[in-house]
Amino acid sequence: MGGHDELAERLRARGLRMTNQRQQILDAVRALGHATPEQVSDAVPDVDVTTVYRTLELFEDLGLVRHTHLGHGAPSFRPADDQHVHVICHFCGRVVDVPADLVDALSGRLLAERDFTVDRSHFTVFGRCADCAAAGVAVLHASSPAHPAAHRGAQPEQMRGARR
Repeated sequence: MGGHDELAERLRARGLRMTNQRQQILDAVRALGHATPEQVSDAVPDVDVTTVYRTLELFEDLGLVRHTHLGHGAPSFRPADDQHVHVICHFCGRVVDVPADLVDALSGRLLAERDFTVDRSHFTVFGRCADCAAAGVAVLHASSPAHPAAHRGAQPEQMRGARR
């Protein structure tokens, strides 16, 4: 994805101005990789959280960022050109980014059999990671009150390309 010039161009095409705050918010999303609006706001302390929410919505409309849900909390935003699928452990909350082509077989079958196109930007797989399996964490249903993830949203761990 381009930088300052691409943002300015897309904003001008919509009749909007380029501002320092908008650039700071986009830079924060790029630096954080996955970030809730609150995390972006923390990264740009001179910008109020309401402006961050509105700007992230604008950026999504402009095709600069995408959002996904990594748990029960606020959506997480990432640069639009960052194509991957999320694999989340119900137990420890670890989020692993895996290549989007991991779901090619499922996507192809859904398209062929149901004429259904998968939105990979929202595709998230929940389960139990290798570390939790090795520690003997039993598989529980995610809605169980004893289930750790039922009490908190998953937080991303930057592990691009990590495989288990």
